[in-house]
Amino acid sequence: MKQVTRVTTNRIAVVFDFDETLTAKDSFDVLLESCELDPKKFTEDRIQPLIDQGWEKYLARAYALIQVSQQREEKITQETLAKVGQGIQLYKETDKLFERLQQRIHSIHGDIELEFYLISGGFVDIPRNTPIAENFEHMWGCELHYNETGAVDFISRQMTHTEKTRYLYYLSKGIKESNNEKDLIYNYSSLPPSDLHVPLNQVVYVGDGASDVPCFDVIRKYGGMSIGIYPESSNAEGWEYMESISKTQRLSNLVSAGFEDDSELMQSLYLCVECIAKQIQLQQLRERDK
Repeated sequence: MKQVTRVTTNRIAVVFDFDETLTAKDSFDVLLESCELDPKKFTEDRIQPLIDQGWEKYLARAYALIQVSQQREEKITQETLAKVGQGIQLYKETDKLFERLQQRIHSIHGDIELEFYLISGGFVDIPRNTPIAENFEHMWGCELHYNETGAVDFISRQMTHTEKTRYLYYLSKGIKESNNEKDLIYNYSSLPPSDLHVPLNQVVYVGDGASDVPCFDVIRKYGGMSIGIYPESSNAEGWEYMESISKTQRLSNLVSAGFEDDSELMQSLYLCVECIAKQIQLQQLRERDK
């Protein structure tokens, strides 16, 4: 019996955005409300003027938040963000989706690993403190720096729309955190599958808006699958980001939010992971026959 070098990666990754993908509301708005600030007024008075001057949206948010914290007697701290994460409203049955997907994969092939990641444009200290945080291999998002008293005093990592794609490449190589720029100086398409933790054609990306469009593009380019989400109160035709999606970024499906077992979103996730799992099985058969 001839020995064959195994090149197929027995691993699938499902990557989620956070705000309005897993949650019913933007977590930044929930944070402001927890500080007794009106999100609409805060945006109009403090954030929009910065954006009009050319600031990037997420930097403007962080700067405005730091400013208001410094002006308040009760500072905005890491604990403030943690409490928001602990209490933020998630979409229906979000807590059950992870085990359901694991069970579905194991029913197809017991050796295939299913991993979950989160890439958010928001402040990542909020999702890190949600009840579902333990299900994720890693979470990336905007990072805040806190001073010796625990109050927010600077932004230490931003997460722009295009920056989110960087972390797709991170997870594909199995990099969780790195300060070494050489880690990302490589041509993804020239790497052999055996060098990858999760090939991008074995990634499912789930997001709700404009910040996810660059990730949709990368996943589509490399043969993965993407699911767009619109609010429960809306419909596919009314999805405001449809014009941002070109033919090359076409989604695998566009569905209403909500992770109930019989929902179109959950059924779409089942089909995506099943499809990738069967592709892995087929590739393994080919390798065995070589």
